Amino acid sequence: MSHPSKSAQTLLAFAILSLFAAAVVAQAPTLVWNEEGTRALYGLDENDGKQFFLVDIAKRSKQPAFDRKEVTAAMQAQTKDKAGPARLKILSIEFTDDPKTLRLFSAKQAWDWNPQTKSLRLTEGNQRPEGKLYLPPRPSGESNQRTNVLFVNQLDQEIELFWFDQNRRTRSYGTVQPGEENDMSTYVGHVWLFKDSQGKPLASYTAQANDRVVITPDAIGRLADKANEIVPRRRDRRNRNSRRNGSSKWQAAVIDHNLWLNPIGEERSNREPIQLADDASESNSFSRDPKGSSSGTPEIRWSPNSDYLIAYQRKPVTVRKVRFLESSPRDQLQPKLQEYTYPKPGDPLETKTLRLFSIEDQKEIPVTNELFKNPYRLQFVKWSDDGKRFWLHYNQRGHQAIRLLEVETDTGQTRTVAENTSNTFLEYTVRSKTFYQFIENDQLLWASQRTGWNHIYRIDQTNGQVMNEVTSGDWNVKRIERVDEEKKQIWFYAVGVAEGQDPYHEHFCRVDFDGRNFKVLTEGDGTHRVEWALDRRYLIDTWSRVDLAPVIELRDGESGQLICELKREDTSKQFRGRPVTTRFSALGRDGKTEIWGIIHFPRDFDPDKSYPVVENIYAGPHDHHVPKSFRSRYSTQWRVADAGMIVVQIDGMGTAWRSKAFHDVCYKNLRDAGFPDRIAWMKAAAKKYPQMDVSRVGIYGGSAGGQNAMAALLWHNDFYSVAVADCGCHDNRMDKMWWNEQWMGYPIDDSYIQNSNMENAHLLEGHLMLTVGEADRNVDPASTTQVVNALIKADKDFEFVLVPGGGHGVGESRWASRKRLNFLKRHLGLE
Repeated sequence: MSHPSKSAQTLLAFAILSLFAAAVVAQAPTLVWNEEGTRALYGLDENDGKQFFLVDIAKRSKQPAFDRKEVTAAMQAQTKDKAGPARLKILSIEFTDDPKTLRLFSAKQAWDWNPQTKSLRLTEGNQRPEGKLYLPPRPSGESNQRTNVLFVNQLDQEIELFWFDQNRRTRSYGTVQPGEENDMSTYVGHVWLFKDSQGKPLASYTAQANDRVVITPDAIGRLADKANEIVPRRRDRRNRNSRRNGSSKWQAAVIDHNLWLNPIGEERSNREPIQLADDASESNSFSRDPKGSSSGTPEIRWSPNSDYLIAYQRKPVTVRKVRFLESSPRDQLQPKLQEYTYPKPGDPLETKTLRLFSIEDQKEIPVTNELFKNPYRLQFVKWSDDGKRFWLHYNQRGHQAIRLLEVETDTGQTRTVAENTSNTFLEYTVRSKTFYQFIENDQLLWASQRTGWNHIYRIDQTNGQVMNEVTSGDWNVKRIERVDEEKKQIWFYAVGVAEGQDPYHEHFCRVDFDGRNFKVLTEGDGTHRVEWALDRRYLIDTWSRVDLAPVIELRDGESGQLICELKREDTSKQFRGRPVTTRFSALGRDGKTEIWGIIHFPRDFDPDKSYPVVENIYAGPHDHHVPKSFRSRYSTQWRVADAGMIVVQIDGMGTAWRSKAFHDVCYKNLRDAGFPDRIAWMKAAAKKYPQMDVSRVGIYGGSAGGQNAMAALLWHNDFYSVAVADCGCHDNRMDKMWWNEQWMGYPIDDSYIQNSNMENAHLLEGHLMLTVGEADRNVDPASTTQVVNALIKADKDFEFVLVPGGGHGVGESRWASRKRLNFLKRHLGLE
């Protein structure tokens, strides 16, 4: 079965592609600090050249670092160069040992400038500026300014160069051998990560114009501790899945499906093999081989002192495969039959029985499974240092109970250290909602929605009692950035924490383990992301909204107080004269809950005209989906809007990151998709913007959004009249297990039928287009073709587009999206 996180990435990647288009990734400027950390320099690219600024921490101010006209005049006097200010090629700047003097770097020269005396002196060396190394890396910024950076390797080992992109993914660009150089073509603001031959991060660097980056042993040594922030510490090998025990006396093996210990090393001549279990069989084997081999490698965990061994006995199942006929393969004329593994809701799961053995006594210690007898996943966490305990993380199938369990090795007794339970669901695929971390003094940090909001609790491991709420309130902890055990503090992003703002705005916060000194460190009315500067003494806060281009601020890392604004983007410049995408909120179905969304206007919007309304929907419960940060373009939405429609995006009830009650609306109820809230929102928006004609409303979406789009014409066809549904999971029994059982529950019941577009296809009213790629490996394409079959049986008119060789999200391809646009125009009265 595919790991949930990988499947989630596939689904979310499509959602992001189809809904969010391109964001403005505002690259925070690189600050160059003096030794005391009291002043900083940075540069910004402007139309007439690069402008440099000086930040004074004590004064909480910034000002131009130098007068470019004065420096140009001084350069002209020395070089006889008549270049004007627009051609001033100062590329970077730094402090010198003299606090009154700044060093300015051009592509080939370095100058010392004293702003007080207006004196300019050409320095010796005339070399390219040297780039600054740091860790951990931050995402690359967007830039069209190409440059070359010289990487110099002064280590005694080769280094590998990786581009660290905007989504924190890495791409290798070769190696630099010891003592050699590589003049790399890149873009200003792109981030490069250097790793050794073992894949360990050594340093990172943000490209500036014409830099020279020297990787020295001293520089790498200074960053060694910070490398641990991006590379997980290697666990003690005795806690890993090793066949040999820590004393290297025994090696575990599978013989005739049973578990054995074979003596190794000096013990081979003194000891006989030991059979630990004799009840295994082909259908209940200790072998990890999925094909049920009678011999091979077991899945085991040795205790640190090698006194105990955990092993898993497996009852394999036949895993479902999805098959499709690829009609037009690239490498041959004849069609190909393709297949892939694809568990669906209700399918059986492999059973793994945990068994504990005492090596000294050569016997099994029975472990009761009463607290983990129906696992969707049972994960080994770790051993205690003395080997007397180990911990398991249990996710019950149906996702209504998650437990951290402790097992005593002497007795096999199991107890619950911490647990979350729900009558609906627990969102196990979101890390911050299943977060836990062991801390000193037998204490545990544990995330829970027990109050209806996602918060962190400190728990006494010895008795499972809550020592204190670390965070609390009618808001959610969304992402944990850092747990500092030395300072006993947690740094995290929260949503809903800023009163009076959009509840989806992310703000950066800090709190002590005991719940004291809670502080929201960001302020602006928007969604925030931060980067640290100068050993976490300062933070650089970049924030924006859909209607406000990015603002970049320097703040005190401890208090969050604003030091100065570093940069502010121009919204009108980014939108290039078209109407700014507008945010809007209105009360939902209950008349009291605020529902948030955005409105995209046509490029030639005329306030005296009337426009049909089209909703771009994606109501997957795994997240909220309306963009919150500024974007310079919304390619999909604007292609529709510019054809003469107003396009809206809305987060209705049933989506994530509001209260648990808000989220629970989706449980066994995916057909709801927040439609009562969406309809109320659009009617309210039409009162404020009468240009919105809510008598002509269309809808489109893909994947979960495809399911939603068709559902609109089944259960809300009195409001929506036209829909385009791409690659929809139209019946939750046909889609992937990990996603659908989370929201629709287990075991399978009638709610799956009640929510099925296929089973309810006879309810269709309005104009429907279905699109799907025949080679979709995310959602079984038969989910769409079964809907087609049901619609035909119900004698319903619709359009169906099957794209040969097309994958998931084929509706966003140029050809299919053009057909979608024409379909919407035709049935919304624009043709």
